[in-house]
Amino acid sequence: MTNPTARKFGFPDTLVAETAHWLVLVRPQQPTFGALVLVCKEDATAFSGLSPGAFSDLKTAVDGIEALLRHTVAYERINYLMLMMVDPDVHFHVLPRYPGERRHGGHTFTDAGWPGQPQLASHVALSEEEAKALAADFAARWRA
Repeated sequence: MTNPTARKFGFPDTLVAETAHWLVLVRPQQPTFGALVLVCKEDATAFSGLSPGAFSDLKTAVDGIEALLRHTVAYERINYLMLMMVDPDVHFHVLPRYPGERRHGGHTFTDAGWPGQPQLASHVALSEEEAKALAADFAARWRA
């Protein structure tokens, strides 16, 4: 069974990749182009509550994410934000960071906070169809 956090971020339609313990999803609200959500599949609401297997498998997920975003977004930095205030399941918001703009699917994406803190309120809201299409495009490029 999938947790509520994964479903909130559009699972299964936004699925980019899956490892033994993690789901990689397109974030429908894109503060920067290529924003993802990395959701643990375990029933855990504290980072310390993850199994050793989930911690080990996190490396596989992160390697895949960074390879994907390096080639599709050409980020200069990457931020992993573990906020868990509204959605309590263990998850990270993954934000590729860059100066300037990125264009995709008729949208222009800027990193409003560059080079400082990310500005989550400044985002491009993808439609369900756009998020699903971006997830499919990213899934085809996944190399974990």
